Amino acid sequence: MAYPLPRSLSPSKVSSFTDCALAFRFSAIDRLPEPPTVAATRGTLVHAALERLHVLDPAERTVDAALGCLDEAAAALRDDPEYAGLDLGDDEAAAFHAEAADLVRNYFRLEDPSTVHAIGLELKVEAEVDGVRLRGIIDRLELDADGELVVTDYKTGSAPSTQHERKRLSGVHIYSLLCEQLLGRRPRIVQLLYLKAPLAITTRPTDRSTRGTRRTLGAVWQAVERACEREDFRPQPSHLCNYCAFQAYCPSFGGDPDEARRLGEVLAAGAADEPSPSLALAATRAP
Repeated sequence: MAYPLPRSLSPSKVSSFTDCALAFRFSAIDRLPEPPTVAATRGTLVHAALERLHVLDPAERTVDAALGCLDEAAAALRDDPEYAGLDLGDDEAAAFHAEAADLVRNYFRLEDPSTVHAIGLELKVEAEVDGVRLRGIIDRLELDADGELVVTDYKTGSAPSTQHERKRLSGVHIYSLLCEQLLGRRPRIVQLLYLKAPLAITTRPTDRSTRGTRRTLGAVWQAVERACEREDFRPQPSHLCNYCAFQAYCPSFGGDPDEARRLGEVLAAGAADEPSPSLALAATRAP
């Protein structure tokens, strides 16, 4: 029995498939849950704080206000399973919050938020491009001083080396393509703000880069189709294995991928028996 195709691709799914097809299968097709991690949850918290910051009037977007937004976001996150699942002790929780506060402060070293005219925050976007259904969440969509679109993506992990910058930018190029498809306008700038460094990586989408993004998406989708049809998702061992939640099912670590498939079927059957939750759409705010 062939694997079902995923319903869509996103920047994170494209990256996952190119990094390791088997890990992609476990996540996107078998839909195995991944335990929360400190790094990912801290990223969720910082994103929420910066979203709150940019809802404020421009003159109010100070460092103190941002740290207040962080406190509010932390209070909202406290009972969330993503945070509760970390089971942090008092000292660990204090360090978690302190590191998040450092990232928020670093943000102000990259730009002056009072000059940002955001028209979308945590903005959900979805469109069909060349027969591929694409979706994602843009951290911030804004207008520059000339009224041109700018796509900004916050990153709370380590900045890439120079030779890996192009791959990291591929995700925001996909967002550029989605903006062009949905809004009829190509963003002037797409940028990654690495808060830990801090470092801004900025580029201008062009006809050439847009064609390259389309070709890459088409090639990835065709490769996913072949892998599903042939049931052939191969592991690609690398340093990323150290952070992979699926080692127990990976043959590179003595695991059995068929166990993941059976578990995925059990989880899917259980989810089908539960009532469908209501969908909360991300708000689009225009200060």
